[in-house]
Amino acid sequence: MWDEIVEQISAATGKAFHLAKASPVGGGCINEAYRLDGDDGPFFAKLNRADKLEMFEAEADGLRDIAATETIRVPLPICHGISGGRSYLVLEYIELGGGGSEAELGRRLAKLHAVPQPRFGWRRDNTIGDTPQPNPASDNWVAFLREHRLGFQCRLAKLNGLRLDGADELLGGLDGFFTGYEPRPSLLHGDLWSGNVAFGPDGEPVVFDPATYCGDREAEFGLTEMFGGFGNDFWSAYEAEWPLDSGYPTRKLLYRLYHTLNHFNIFGGGYGSTAEGIVGRLLRAL
Repeated sequence: MWDEIVEQISAATGKAFHLAKASPVGGGCINEAYRLDGDDGPFFAKLNRADKLEMFEAEADGLRDIAATETIRVPLPICHGISGGRSYLVLEYIELGGGGSEAELGRRLAKLHAVPQPRFGWRRDNTIGDTPQPNPASDNWVAFLREHRLGFQCRLAKLNGLRLDGADELLGGLDGFFTGYEPRPSLLHGDLWSGNVAFGPDGEPVVFDPATYCGDREAEFGLTEMFGGFGNDFWSAYEAEWPLDSGYPTRKLLYRLYHTLNHFNIFGGGYGSTAEGIVGRLLRAL
């Protein structure tokens, strides 16, 4: 397997790469990950089942789209394919773990979100974790949110045994959360939380493991808020670039619900009761 991947790295970079060591890297729950060391590199490789190749192809496209905005750094894709019955994605290796500024992260994310995009959705479907994430093009954010984000996850959660009382009423009333607020399409990382953010050796913020699509920029923070969020420096810098609408403190629960349902659909457990609690809070806010 590694011999074929090494050949593809060499072809993609135009430089002969001779693998000296493939070292497992921890931290992920969906893929296996390795650092590939050799005479040119290192590189970062992800492995999964062969049927997950489209997931890796979509991740590579998302990283390229974010990189093309020249707003925030991502690991650049090198190559992807199938070898030895496994799908793989090879990325630029960035030495992470240094200190950095959350304020700079906030500024750069605001700049990413400010890059004009033509429509909601994306040019292809992808995954959030390993759950399918449909991204058909749309000019109506509320309709997109209802059908392809919350509705999709609600249907899947019910198939997985969650009652979700009140979900249909909530989906029917979504327009009420957007009175006086008209989102515009922003390119989103899509799976943003502290585990998918780090700082390079020079302190530059780096984001990775995206679930990219174009959506309301407020949706970017649903998972961030679910897991404790960023500090005041982040929010102050973000809002200095592009202030959030006054309705965000209520609407953020919609976006937290999406990720909570997704976590239930992947991991089960207490995420189900948390999701039902969020539905209740949102219904009371209507």
